[in-house]
Amino acid sequence: MSNRILLVEDDQNFGDVLRSYLEMHEFDVNLATDGVAGMEAFKGGSYDLCIFDVMMPKKDGFTLAKEVREINKEIPIIFLTAKTLKEDVLEGFKIGADDYITKPFNSEELLYRVQAILKRSQTKPDPREEIKEFEIGKYTFNYPLRSLTIGEESDKLSPKEAHLLRMFCIYKNDVLPRSEALTKIWGEDNYFTARSMDVFVTKLRKYLKKDEDLEIVNIHGNGFRLIDRSVQVES
Repeated sequence: MSNRILLVEDDQNFGDVLRSYLEMHEFDVNLATDGVAGMEAFKGGSYDLCIFDVMMPKKDGFTLAKEVREINKEIPIIFLTAKTLKEDVLEGFKIGADDYITKPFNSEELLYRVQAILKRSQTKPDPREEIKEFEIGKYTFNYPLRSLTIGEESDKLSPKEAHLLRMFCIYKNDVLPRSEALTKIWGEDNYFTARSMDVFVTKLRKYLKKDEDLEIVNIHGNGFRLIDRSVQVES
């Protein structure tokens, strides 16, 4: 089934070009040419993403987005605008924009951004990431409190240490891909963030050294593995 997009753009010719381009890439696009018509279209249909021009007659894109957010807080919104003032960009994000594209722009750029946002919004969260407390060997790790406890001793972890340890717990006895950890915690995978991750892995090894059944090993060319020998693992 095609993803449905509500495109609200007051320049009819430009809107028609964008609609045709997106339809060529298998999106179902409904075009409205002012904010009032855009709101009527939103109420009358079901959409996966909205693209709103900011400067429009009858109702501007920011006002339209606020009204849409009162109905649906989750639907992704992209703003299109010729305005480049920092205040306008910040206003868009305060309303809850997922992206902000300044005119003129390349249609291919819009396509990539639409695809990326839809992929994010439609990816189901890993239920394991809802777990708040983990048992690791003789340790208890409380992620929200960032506390790692063994017996009567407890360490307070830094936010990055806690986030990384949680990912190790989720992947316990399996390989945690380096690229996944870097992207989720550091925001990008490059030489410098990889070196930073190595430092944090060393810190976690020190925290866990009181239990000989625990070991974080380097899987060359792939990532790391938190081994818990107190848990029987199928070979």
